[in-house]
Amino acid sequence: MRELAVVSGKGGTGKTSVASSLAVISGKAIIADCDVDTPNLHLVLAPSLVDSKPFIAGFTASIDKKACTDCSMCLQCCRFDAVDNSFSIDPLRCEGCGLCARLCPQHAITMEPKHCGTIMVSETRAGRMVHAKLFPASENSGKLVSDVRRRAGLEADADEIPLVIIDGAPGIGCPVNATITGCDYVLMVAEPSVSGIHDLLRLASLVNHFSIPAFLCVNRWDIHPEYTDTLEQEAERLSIHPAGRIRYDPGITHAHTAMRTIAEYDIPAAADVHALFANLQTYGVLP
Repeated sequence: MRELAVVSGKGGTGKTSVASSLAVISGKAIIADCDVDTPNLHLVLAPSLVDSKPFIAGFTASIDKKACTDCSMCLQCCRFDAVDNSFSIDPLRCEGCGLCARLCPQHAITMEPKHCGTIMVSETRAGRMVHAKLFPASENSGKLVSDVRRRAGLEADADEIPLVIIDGAPGIGCPVNATITGCDYVLMVAEPSVSGIHDLLRLASLVNHFSIPAFLCVNRWDIHPEYTDTLEQEAERLSIHPAGRIRYDPGITHAHTAMRTIAEYDIPAAADVHALFANLQTYGVLP
């Protein structure tokens, strides 16, 4: 089983469009949506839920009103303003540090495991999909990404599926580190702009740090051919192999509105993603 992570240095480059199209063309992959803060792969793959379980990470304080004597020790010591004047805990403010529980003279405060999100397994027309949703203001997105990848690997092993395609989070933060660590291959999706070049360099530095074989896809390449050439030149300088280009195609918007991937719609860009898939097979990235 091999893992291909599709990532980008910023949001809006078309990373999810590429990942979903590769999954549809493959027809024999487990799909993992590791953009747990703002997942959107479900918008084009229309998953049907099979299983779900809560994601528990960290702790939140809970005050036993019967044992509490209103001494205000918790109110004074909480640096996150999570305790209000009625000595109740605001779960959105509580960071789970446990200081209030440690200092409470009546031992009226306990630290409870925190329900931070949900991990789901669904069926889609492109194959089984593992995805998740992190609740607002919740932390540990990196841990949730690792749990999603772990579950995707188990699903692949159970069904003897040779490929996991990961739709990663944008940027270079903790969720992206958790997405690419230990992956077999990374596909970077970039756009031909000044910021696109800058984002590619940042992301390439991260990927090369982990010594992961990397490939480049330039989306909407024809809006600025000169910058596209620069992107591919920079990629080759950094030992990243250019693997394909996808043209600007207004039909992509119509495809997504119809909850279809680029590969499934009769538009010019469909040929580009099929060519990208073939190139990745040539490189040995895809089975």
